[in-house]
Amino acid sequence: MYGDDIHLRLHRIRAERLRREALRARARHRPRPPRRSRPPRRLRSRLGWTLVEVGLRLATPRPRPGQQPGLAARL
Repeated sequence: MYGDDIHLRLHRIRAERLRREALRARARHRPRPPRRSRPPRRLRSRLGWTLVEVGLRLATPRPRPGQQPGLAARL
């Protein structure tokens, strides 16, 4: 189509300007010191294991009346 080459030329000029601007911004940016890692949280761990336990109880079928309860029923 007519004018495609000018469109590509303008695109390349704009891309080069953006690259230069990004390089300048990166050069000005001082990297922050790395954050300290947080110690594991007890509440989060307890909540996670509680959810696992609830999920296992929901996934385990209940024994029918008169049926011998197995290992899964005792959990």
